[in-house]
Amino acid sequence: MAANFLTDMSPARRPLPPPSNERFARPRLAEVSTSPKGELVRTRDGRELRLRAIEPGDVAALQRCFGRLSPEDIRRRFLHAMSELPAPMAQRLSRVDPAVESAYVLMDETVQPAEMRGVGRIYVDEAANSAEFSVLVERDWARVGLGALLMQRLVDDCRQRGLAELWGYVLLENRPMLQLCKELGFVRRLSPEEPGTTQISLRL
Repeated sequence: MAANFLTDMSPARRPLPPPSNERFARPRLAEVSTSPKGELVRTRDGRELRLRAIEPGDVAALQRCFGRLSPEDIRRRFLHAMSELPAPMAQRLSRVDPAVESAYVLMDETVQPAEMRGVGRIYVDEAANSAEFSVLVERDWARVGLGALLMQRLVDDCRQRGLAELWGYVLLENRPMLQLCKELGFVRRLSPEEPGTTQISLRL
């Protein structure tokens, strides 16, 4: 499928749209607590992660995360095969332009150096008043609500920006992601220009 905050798009100047009729399910997590460095997330099996905005210093962690992905995971995330995440690309992904993009990472600080276990990102299309999203969670950390948690942060970010829609492309074979988005209220339509993919969207 196919990451800090606002500059000149404050709620006073761009009112928040009303929430969608479709409501997000609560992430299946044991606990989420706020701290100065982000949010501490505890999964039901007792593992802990920190959810925070991506930082320029996350380049190495992002590359290591990519290195742990299977070829299938890579194709599902980038919609094509990639053998590595080049340093220039990792640097670009770690340095967001807050006017038009945001990215959130799930960091495992129980190991050193800290490892990135998931990432969610939006790219804003100002002309369309919408944003494209991407979400990735490592396979060993899947199915515990982390994908839903990242999606909720992306939706919250888009609403703070006053955007009307969040959308993305998903491979038709990526059933876990399609099921998650269905549960979160996204609607889907086939994408003739991208065979084998579907476009999913959520009105905000």
